[in-house]
Amino acid sequence: MSRAQRFRHALRALNRYIVFFLLISFVITCSMLLFITTLTVVMDITLTEHDVAAAAKLTLGNVILLSAIVTAIDGVRRKLMYTVPQRRIAAAAREMMRGNFDVRIRPGRLLGTEEPFDEIVDCFNEMAQALQSTEALHTDFIANVSHELKTPLAVIQSYATMLRDPQLDAATRTDYTLAIITATKRLSTLVSNILRLTKLEQQQAEQSPTRYDLGEQLCECLLGFEAVWEEKNITIETDIAEEICVYKDREMLSLVWNNLLSNAFKFTPAGGSVRLSLGVENGDAVTRISDTGCGISCEVGARIFDKFYQGDTSHRGEGNGLGLALVKRVIAITGSEISVVSDLGKGTTFTVSMEALHDDTH
Repeated sequence: MSRAQRFRHALRALNRYIVFFLLISFVITCSMLLFITTLTVVMDITLTEHDVAAAAKLTLGNVILLSAIVTAIDGVRRKLMYTVPQRRIAAAAREMMRGNFDVRIRPGRLLGTEEPFDEIVDCFNEMAQALQSTEALHTDFIANVSHELKTPLAVIQSYATMLRDPQLDAATRTDYTLAIITATKRLSTLVSNILRLTKLEQQQAEQSPTRYDLGEQLCECLLGFEAVWEEKNITIETDIAEEICVYKDREMLSLVWNNLLSNAFKFTPAGGSVRLSLGVENGDAVTRISDTGCGISCEVGARIFDKFYQGDTSHRGEGNGLGLALVKRVIAITGSEISVVSDLGKGTTFTVSMEALHDDTH
């Protein structure tokens, strides 16, 4: 502690002493006057000037002593209940400023009671835990992005290097070129999804809700995969009720349907089937997308909405693990709900619910 800090500390202690001295003097003076008045009236005792002077000196000494004791007790109380917690919180805050999110403050319990700063300490520890989780997610995100970028870049570099060989025949050169184009498309999709997810997570993507027919949108998204289901000979089953309207951001929800349908066709083997249904249940528009694919285990199901997570590594080259993360974020932003039911080895059903507009809704 510096000299200036010690001086300020002494001034504050003196100020508290003076306050306690004046308060105790007032209380004791009033009490003594009441006591003396009552004594002289009830017992008919006359006090001399010498008696009053002696009592006043003794009382003054007691006031000075009591003020010092109370000031000392108050100083200890302030240190235990305020100064020490403040220093602990400040020290922990400085550690967090240095990037140490593992720091935690132990709540103080004075005589088994809660301290005034305990609520702040609890909030601080919760904040530190949240920041630690965010930092871990940030680190994982960077690692996953680096890994996902590395694969297509390695493909591009490898095939570009081989294309420099002047002795390559036309067919091989075409194959190498197609491989580079495929890798660049995958890279472009990855970057686009990362930017889109970042905007959604930072609430930078403003909604533009409109009233529209949800069934028509679902049919449009489904027809976008016509080439896929024809190539894999997948049977399409639909049960889409007519004139079910919603008031949502049409573009955001198309992202949901396209990702869910893409996954359904991706994981459904050749000759399988995909079912799309839409109906009204308890006033909500309920969309179900089912497939007859490999299904999802409980372990994988718990993480399918995590960024970059891909439970089925056999289809790793067909995606980047951001589709369902985007779906989950859009669902949250639009105030909708999503659930998944899966039977391992038999298939998966995603259910999306949102408020349906009625004829009297504008």
